[in-house]
Amino acid sequence: MLLDQNAVLSDQQAVAASAASEHVIDFGTAGNAAPGALFAVARVDEAFAGVTQLSVSLQTDQSADFSAAEELLSATFTQGDLKDVKNLFAVALPNGAKRFLRAYYTVTGAGSAGKLSCFLTDAVDMK
Repeated sequence: MLLDQNAVLSDQQAVAASAASEHVIDFGTAGNAAPGALFAVARVDEAFAGVTQLSVSLQTDQSADFSAAEELLSATFTQGDLKDVKNLFAVALPNGAKRFLRAYYTVTGAGSAGKLSCFLTDAVDMK
């Protein structure tokens, strides 16, 4: 798996409350990525505590401020899914990506621990 730092949305980001990813990917003026050529991966890097549910969404917009953000995909995980270090999902990047892409994490519960990474890659390792 090849991982480019420019394709990282979150790198072991602490997620105790709802928040956007630390980084945004700019696909440039062409404004889209080739769907199916890249995979979106979300990974638990540190077990979560206090979080009863977590939704991970990929959002896209023509503007870097995400004022008209559109959701490309979303997946919701329960407390049991978040207790081990593992990949939560690895899916082909869907159609519809615009110029900017970010992850958004929606947390239910009072999080006291938990870290996530989210990134795009050209290949998937499900370990």
